[in-house]
Amino acid sequence: MAEISIQNISKFYGHQKVLDNVSFDVGKGQIVGLLGPNGAGKSTLMKILTSFIPPHDGRARILGLDVQTEALKIRKLVGYLPENNPLYPDMYVREYLGFVLKMYSTGFSLKKRIDQVVGLTGLRPEQHKKIGALSKGYRQRVGLAQALIHDPPVLILDEPTTGLDPNQLMDIRAAIAVLGKEKTILLSTHIMQEVEAVCDRVVIINEGRVVADDTVDLISRKAMVAGRFVLELKEKVDKDFLLEIHGVAHAEALSETEWILETDTEKDLREEIFNFAVSHAWHILTLSKTREKLEDVFQHLTREK
Repeated sequence: MAEISIQNISKFYGHQKVLDNVSFDVGKGQIVGLLGPNGAGKSTLMKILTSFIPPHDGRARILGLDVQTEALKIRKLVGYLPENNPLYPDMYVREYLGFVLKMYSTGFSLKKRIDQVVGLTGLRPEQHKKIGALSKGYRQRVGLAQALIHDPPVLILDEPTTGLDPNQLMDIRAAIAVLGKEKTILLSTHIMQEVEAVCDRVVIINEGRVVADDTVDLISRKAMVAGRFVLELKEKVDKDFLLEIHGVAHAEALSETEWILETDTEKDLREEIFNFAVSHAWHILTLSKTREKLEDVFQHLTREK
């Protein structure tokens, strides 16, 4: 059974349809990245899953519980980091985490659990400061810590690494990867490297609809509009010669002897390229097919038509 199940969810704000028949599941122990441009409906979907707002149509379940009829039970089982990360700036870090933990009946030792989460989220150097005195990056860590404090089986994280510097990014990504071994995680992000680094799967939504749902590698393969090949020769050749290869639509020089060849077909042209090179007595050093980067796939699937 899927730990997060989303079935035909639609949501309107006035006459504007923000989510349009969205469906996908997240299995136990999966880390799924939710991608989409601003206004695609990511945050709205996460608010529905955490029982903050209802859908107009469709049904969503967390651990088998309906998000509309069993909201209080769901909130005990879900850790949620919202997009705007609301905190109490006048509270100290440890005081705030203790305050949040006391709202749940967990049986944890207060001090021990706070120590664990402070260590996991890298808050130890700032743990005795007031939240209002923290940098944006550390406030984001506090938000992640409060989502984890009651040890929920499901985490829903809306832009969890916003405001973090490169070192902090690596630390939080590592923490999410560790958490994903025992928890189910749905996270939204605009950082493609983050998805590639920590996610088992990616769901891309655009204009409220799911436009892709698969592993990063398979989405990249499916989304390829044109074949791309890297060709490295021993000799210097003229671009016009390369465009004579049947099926090659574009040639871009990476160096005097290395080229990116693009086609207008998904057909594998390596044999054609090889035979053409041999017929011209060229010496091939490299010939390989490349796939699109996730950034390219994202732009292809979400750009305005």
